[in-house]
Amino acid sequence: MIDVLVAGGGPAGLAAAIHAALVGLEAVVVEPRTAPVDKACGEGVMPGGVAALRALGVEVTGRELRGIRYVDGTSRAEASFRGRGGLGIRRTTLHSALHQRALSLGVRMLPGKVGEVHQSADTVTAAGITARWLVAADGLHSPVRRGLGLELPARPHGRYGLRRHYRTEPWSDFVEVHWARHGEAYVTPVGDDLVGIAVLSRSRRGYDDHLTGFPALTASLRGPAASAVRGAGPLLQRVRRRVAGRVVLVGDAAGYVDALTGEGIALAVATAGAAVRCLAAGRPAPYEGAWLQLTRRHRLLTGALLAASRRPSTARLIVPAASRMPAVFSAAVHALQ
Repeated sequence: MIDVLVAGGGPAGLAAAIHAALVGLEAVVVEPRTAPVDKACGEGVMPGGVAALRALGVEVTGRELRGIRYVDGTSRAEASFRGRGGLGIRRTTLHSALHQRALSLGVRMLPGKVGEVHQSADTVTAAGITARWLVAADGLHSPVRRGLGLELPARPHGRYGLRRHYRTEPWSDFVEVHWARHGEAYVTPVGDDLVGIAVLSRSRRGYDDHLTGFPALTASLRGPAASAVRGAGPLLQRVRRRVAGRVVLVGDAAGYVDALTGEGIALAVATAGAAVRCLAAGRPAPYEGAWLQLTRRHRLLTGALLAASRRPSTARLIVPAASRMPAVFSAAVHALQ
């Protein structure tokens, strides 16, 4: 019998498997997709996320990011990261690095889906495998979470994300967040001649229609589209709890607010580590409190920004306010590190 079965081989699942292997637990990852796995995301890894990956022995390469810049028409606010930089990393590059690190530690990768989960007092069985513990890292719309009855009803008017890459030289080493009436566009340099642009909005429209709301941004796109449009959503996922018997939820499966602050990778690695430490100690229950503590700042900051952006009249005040209060904006950016 293995120690940890991981449902999902995305960044959170691979981070959990790596954490498990590093403390001497045998881990098996079940994932239906072929590596490297792509995903609709902004691809900007904050400094804390870069440090967390390297602490796992995952060496990542990408385009260095110096800070975050908010843009709305002629209003701008920017703040540099303090001490260490972030990285713009193609999701496929990040996934490959995590995948190779897991393999090097002896983690086994099996193709397939987890399906139904059956628990006893001492074991959990899924995908034909019996383990001591199951880590559910199967994404935003986690089938394991749904099957265990751990999710709360969806709220109407959720936000959605769309992303595409453009073959053009980056014009900045900042992550640029362009604000408009119905959402934001996130510009992340991910190569010397490649930028990714992710759009987040409550409005269900095509990607090109969304870009028309950002005329200053589209004027900077001097190269052709270099990838297909990928989408995800609704982003908000509410969860009753993150522990159910011998199963724990990590990553997006554990609940998700929004991608607005770009902390997804850092939180995935941190919460996966907390989950594995609890499992290694044979006490999964404390993971719930650990998750709440690790994600508290993110949930508060993201919730506040979402509340302000919910109405167009207040959304248009965010960047001018940040521009007039640079110390406050810098403090918020430094909190993301």
